[in-house]
Amino acid sequence: MTTRVLTGITTSGTPHLGNYVGAIRPTVRASRQPDTENFYFLADYHALIKTGGDPARVQRSTLEIAATWLACGLDPDKVTFYRQSDIPEIPELTWFLTCVTGKGLLNRAHAYKASVDKNTAAGEEPDHGVTAGLFMYPVLMAADILMFNAHQVPVGRDQIQHIEMARDMASSFNHLYGEHFTLPEVVIEEHVATLPGLDGRKMSKSYDNTIPLFVPREQLRKLIMGIVTDSRAPGEPKDTEGSALFQLYQAFASAEETAELAKAFAAGIAWGEAKERLFERLDREIAPMRVVYDELVRDPARIEAILKIGAVKARAIATPFTARLRHAVGLRPLHQLAAPAQDARAGKIAKPAFKQYREKDGLFYFKLTDARGELLLQSQGFANPREAAQHIGRLQQEGVSALAALAKSIELAADRSVIADALAQLAPDA
Repeated sequence: MTTRVLTGITTSGTPHLGNYVGAIRPTVRASRQPDTENFYFLADYHALIKTGGDPARVQRSTLEIAATWLACGLDPDKVTFYRQSDIPEIPELTWFLTCVTGKGLLNRAHAYKASVDKNTAAGEEPDHGVTAGLFMYPVLMAADILMFNAHQVPVGRDQIQHIEMARDMASSFNHLYGEHFTLPEVVIEEHVATLPGLDGRKMSKSYDNTIPLFVPREQLRKLIMGIVTDSRAPGEPKDTEGSALFQLYQAFASAEETAELAKAFAAGIAWGEAKERLFERLDREIAPMRVVYDELVRDPARIEAILKIGAVKARAIATPFTARLRHAVGLRPLHQLAAPAQDARAGKIAKPAFKQYREKDGLFYFKLTDARGELLLQSQGFANPREAAQHIGRLQQEGVSALAALAKSIELAADRSVIADALAQLAPDA
């Protein structure tokens, strides 16, 4: 069985070492695994939430991140590599999912709750400065994943909730309209390090403590020499635990190289020498990729062409799948409306119907058939006819929403969307 794996990076800034170690390098390696179908996308719709009305930043970041992935070895011929905004079916799916997602689920999203907590602490209104885009972020992320029915989504621990929410949305849609979505699984790369930045905190654009991945060689050296260390002098033993410098080295070095530096720390290596070792080790891995990156950035038309080809590949899946979803929710061409069946004897329009009956086992059953008499759902046996009638009444009153509550008593013989249409015709006010 082929496993579909999907990963996206938000185009809101310049790629840095943390992005490379935490997302880009492991996903490029994963793209070469057998029996996998890989989808990699530039999340430029998501960037609009984070960039504060800076269109030039979104455009530049899209170029830089695309060039980074390609320079790091991603082969667009072997994966589906595309820009999110080139797939118009994704915002359409976002709306479909919005219509089946409870507001309470979105209220629990970590990013939204953090904004509300921050406002509350500052004495502001809870939703001060909160855009609908921030609130709806998890739905757009779910659409990214569910559009391609990804089996696995590699994410950091801070993103686990979004995958869980995508599963909830998929389940809600499947419950109402039939089985259309695969429930995605979270993949946590336990061995992938979270890199510290220049000040020892997590490397993040939010802290302005990043080391851009493809800065020129001398600028890379200058940034590394600026990493914060303690005041221990040359000759004094130094701790590897909690050392940002050591953690950065470990993320790039082999086990043998790391062990050697650990010995040097214990022997009292000078911080300047340790930083020089880190610089040389990083530059040895980055330099060949930097050459490719610089060439790509100077030729944006080449990257644009690659992304357009990727969009064609992605839409070959997204377009027919969206057509199927549109049909499921009832967005159907009117000329495809089936002509109502006619009762030849009475000259009346035939409609779906419940039929209640007793079998030889002495139990009472009912079934729902369409206008042509085709079976849509079948009940289990009941001890008395009143129970069967109560189930029928509930289905007539509540429609498709009653299916879940009555799941143990009935078996579906048709797609939920078809059953929903039939029950709508039998509703008391139909």
